[in-house]
Amino acid sequence: MILTGLFDVMTRLIRVPEDGGATFWMPPQGSTIAGEVDWLFNFILGISVVFFVLIVAVMMVFVVKYRRREGRETASPSPSNNTLLEITWMAISIMLVVIIFFFGFKSYLNISTPPANAYEIQVAGQKWDWSFTYPNGYVDQDLHVPADRPVELVMTSVDVIHSFYVPAFRVKMDVVPGRFTKTWFEATMPGEYDIFCAEYCGTGHSDMSAMVIVHTSGEFGPWLEKASNFLLTMTPEEGGRKLYEIRGCQQCHSVDGGPRTGPTFFKMFGKEETLADGSIITVDEAYIRESVLEPNAKVVAGFEPVMPTYQGRLRDDEIAALTAYMRSLDGKMGEE
Repeated sequence: MILTGLFDVMTRLIRVPEDGGATFWMPPQGSTIAGEVDWLFNFILGISVVFFVLIVAVMMVFVVKYRRREGRETASPSPSNNTLLEITWMAISIMLVVIIFFFGFKSYLNISTPPANAYEIQVAGQKWDWSFTYPNGYVDQDLHVPADRPVELVMTSVDVIHSFYVPAFRVKMDVVPGRFTKTWFEATMPGEYDIFCAEYCGTGHSDMSAMVIVHTSGEFGPWLEKASNFLLTMTPEEGGRKLYEIRGCQQCHSVDGGPRTGPTFFKMFGKEETLADGSIITVDEAYIRESVLEPNAKVVAGFEPVMPTYQGRLRDDEIAALTAYMRSLDGKMGEE
């Protein structure tokens, strides 16, 4: 009776909602691989719960039944071993480990092997921001993907180890400096899903988040074309502000005068700055361009040389737009 009840509990724990809804442990399933991951997670959880309850229940029975009390004779020595019990216990343990390994390895191979027709997106992690580069060169701070099409992510870091994690997709992969790691998924439902960094990477670790925006197949193409040409439909200042937001500048440079990892952009243009070597420069177009392409060439005093280079990552027209935005920060923008 007890074993039947425990088996029923285990069955309930490992059952995955057919509609992909959220469970107590997991958010709604948003990818094709999520069901496999949830099944294995719940299977291991079910085994753990069953054996925890079984062992604790037997232990409590033994504590009560064999407790020390007056009038009870001294217990006689117990048998040193029970060969049949030991073989049975080892057989059950080995069987469970083999099952876990089989389904775990199967899921690992599925996650590690993207389909041949996967849509490739480049991912870069840096303190403390994600950037996503599409095949046409467009870069966004959020990950936009089509639904019902495999998407392969080719990822690297420009500073320290990060970990790309989308809970709804059950996808998590380390992002390592100097190396490329890959993962893939196929989103099943249009919508927005959270992206987190699952590897502590410094003081701004908890702010290193973004979104996966899943478009319907017919919406993704038009969105990418429009987003890629935003500089053509905006003023230089508006385009520069968008670049400030999507290219990671806001993680280290404020626009209200507040201190961050790097100097504030507020009233920076035209200002004289003292560099780490004691020399003085004026912040103009040439200095901004040099700081974007060679950020460690002239570091402002009081700040660490931690900014990564944007050589090959920002075009000339994008640097010009960013410069125009910085020139506009004369006090009015900072008060917004």
